[in-house]
Amino acid sequence: MLRLSSVIVPLAAAAAALLLCALRIQASVHEYAGEKFVGKGNAFVVHGGSEGIYSSASGLNESSPGDSFIRFEKIRFQRDPELSNFSSGSIHAIVFEVDDRETIGGSAYGGQRAVCCTADLAKLGVCKQYEIIHRQSTNNPGWPQVFGANFDIDKTETILRPRSIQITKTGMYNLYFIHCDPKLKDVFVDGKTVWKNPTGYLPGRMAPLMKFYGLMSLAFVVLGIFWFSQYARFWREVLPLQNCVTLVITLGMLEMALWYFDYAEFNETGVRPTGITFWAVTFGTVKRTVSRLIILIVAMGYGVVRPTLGGLTSKVLLLGGTFFVASEVVEVLENVGAVSDLSGKARLFFVLPVAILDAFFVLWVFTSLSSTLNKLQARRMTAKLEIYRKFTNALAVAVIVSVGWICYELYFKSNDVYNEQWRNAWIIAAFWQVLSLSLLCVICALWAPSQNSMRYAYSSEDAGEEFDKDDTLTLIKPSPLTSKDVIRGPELRSDDLSHDDHEVEKTA
Repeated sequence: MLRLSSVIVPLAAAAAALLLCALRIQASVHEYAGEKFVGKGNAFVVHGGSEGIYSSASGLNESSPGDSFIRFEKIRFQRDPELSNFSSGSIHAIVFEVDDRETIGGSAYGGQRAVCCTADLAKLGVCKQYEIIHRQSTNNPGWPQVFGANFDIDKTETILRPRSIQITKTGMYNLYFIHCDPKLKDVFVDGKTVWKNPTGYLPGRMAPLMKFYGLMSLAFVVLGIFWFSQYARFWREVLPLQNCVTLVITLGMLEMALWYFDYAEFNETGVRPTGITFWAVTFGTVKRTVSRLIILIVAMGYGVVRPTLGGLTSKVLLLGGTFFVASEVVEVLENVGAVSDLSGKARLFFVLPVAILDAFFVLWVFTSLSSTLNKLQARRMTAKLEIYRKFTNALAVAVIVSVGWICYELYFKSNDVYNEQWRNAWIIAAFWQVLSLSLLCVICALWAPSQNSMRYAYSSEDAGEEFDKDDTLTLIKPSPLTSKDVIRGPELRSDDLSHDDHEVEKTA
């Protein structure tokens, strides 16, 4: 049996170091610690957050809707003392729903969209210089919400008055801090905002996942009861492969439970629990790695038509270790560092290595399956051949469905530039969990411990007797007799014949 722990455990310790480089673990409580304004077009901007929020009247739980709001707490702006000898224009906080994005900014003479009012536009009386160009939404009266503060002369700090904005319309809300004064260099923002849905602090995109992982935990418990009951009944007949499946089920149960508690704690406090999130990510990555390795070694015929992997062991472990590290990097960045309901397009660079490794796994698995099926058919091992055919069909269906879903996912993301489909985004992550569980159920059904488990195991007879019956005649071809053989023929004894047969058997 492969010693996976000898590779995975050290890699887990290495991946844990990624946690030190992760972003601040805040989500519905967005903190700003010295965030610097960045120039975009003719404006200077700090992104304060983006989250899907359900309105109080249409919460996830209609029976007990709560308040939905965005609350500003201790927001202050600071500037360099050397540049405090003038009073500045306003530094704005602007909150808008994604459907109202066209109400922000206007077209200048060149046709380009300008967020800030320019001197030329101010002369026309269209707007006031250094103010944000915006107009009221026709679909959502009172929005966008724009307010701000300004620096008095000789002041290095100004405070944004605390306030709470009630959310009365379900949508994807965005917060930006913007100023339009080029003389305000090196301005920083500190403080925090609190975003709340009717049922808790989970961002809208994540809210359905808490219930989903609760159901997945229940599904793994049901699968575990079936598997462990069979394991206990026929423990004398258990194969090494079935021990690996037991490990995957255990890891799956832990992963689903951790994800559920992660979202439950997040929903209750508004701060994502670092430890639970990290261990949920790590257990999930280990489970996916072990699952792929099991599928690969089963495809190679380990424990069925060959007792060991021989020289392939190091290559299999190297591929598994590389996949674990690449997946852990992606999952840590995607989950442990999550701040807003954003699609994470910037992390594409880290997703590509995982996709390439997955493609290599698929190619190696089906190449190995083809070889194993040919061996089983040549040796006429009908029982093992039947179970491998079912396994191959299940894998083929899983791969076809996966490719189809990847195409849909690419279409979904390419047509959701502004995250307007945030209420359905949770389905993307949920699908892969359901597909993984479905494939695990198929493996459990095919290789469940039973009184006939040993008939699917490798034995010395598989390599000898059955192989000789099928292949000896094609591998050992008769050759013409020489004159020496003709002369020696009458002297051939029965013990010589048995010795020659033994040599042929060894050759085969």
